[in-house]
Amino acid sequence: MTRTQALGLTAAVGATFLLSRLARASRAIDFAGKSVLIVGGSRGLGLVIARELAAERAHVTLAARDSEELERARVDLRDRGFSATTISCDVRERRDADAAIKQVIDARGTIDVLINAAGIIQVGPLEHMTIADFEDAMATHFWGPLFTMLAALPHMRRRGARRIVNISSIGGKIAVPHLLPYCSSKFALTGLSDGLRAELARDGFHVTTVCPGLMRTGSTYNARFKGNHRAEFTWFHLADSIRGLSVDARLAARQIIDACRHGDPELIITSPARIAVLLNAVNPALLARAMAFVNVLLPRGGHPNGDTSRSGWQSVSRLAPSPLTRLTDRASVENNERPTAASAPMKPSLA
Repeated sequence: MTRTQALGLTAAVGATFLLSRLARASRAIDFAGKSVLIVGGSRGLGLVIARELAAERAHVTLAARDSEELERARVDLRDRGFSATTISCDVRERRDADAAIKQVIDARGTIDVLINAAGIIQVGPLEHMTIADFEDAMATHFWGPLFTMLAALPHMRRRGARRIVNISSIGGKIAVPHLLPYCSSKFALTGLSDGLRAELARDGFHVTTVCPGLMRTGSTYNARFKGNHRAEFTWFHLADSIRGLSVDARLAARQIIDACRHGDPELIITSPARIAVLLNAVNPALLARAMAFVNVLLPRGGHPNGDTSRSGWQSVSRLAPSPLTRLTDRASVENNERPTAASAPMKPSLA
């Protein structure tokens, strides 16, 4: 390549980058006064996103299954000087999804931004997972977002900013051992979100697929564990607490809001997650071997009572919680990740 060709190529790349940045800036919206529905907004990442959007003077509506969690989230926002509407519903049921959307439309007239952030996490080896575990994950991560989007789309087409954000996961791009129901359903959500983006683009919609790595939301306590419950909870909770491997929930929420503001098609959060996606594209065989090695390090199945599902609250060990997990433990308090009736702490001897 001659010097002239090199300069020409450099100029072309620079111009392309500049044009892409200008195009991104032109898509930016102001959230002030916008009607934002956050499904799964009562705790964890959804609640953190709600705080950030409320601070930008958006009209926030939180939807979730647990009415007590919703009330605590409403009070949390009120104590910070913000207001929010709450809807107790189970969008995994289509009638509930339709009713929730109607309630927002009746109150606000439109939905400008729809954020699907509801999630469950089941952790443990395949031999302890049942068809019901996969069905529960699919209902939460695929059918719930689909029902909600189908109900919202006609109203968003008539009026609104037409922004949709689907919170998938790095587990929706790369399958992680001991998370099979979760990963399977997140792969489905990633495909749904990416496909809708293409089909809705001509109607002025911007659909953002978010694939975070580990985030310190405190949600590990409300995850469900099978197999060797304490060992599974310990590795998951410890990993979630490591700086660099996991990201602070507020930083993740701000990145998500920025991607939504500019209508970005995809957002991958955390450097380890981006590296894993790149490695999978460049050398999938190497990543497959790495995941197989990770699986060898994880707790083996066949544990007594391993088919029983327990929450993180019911699976604590000497290492989790401990000073090593301080960041995630603090996040659980900050982000309304309290034990529910179904996840209330047990009192076994620690092992």
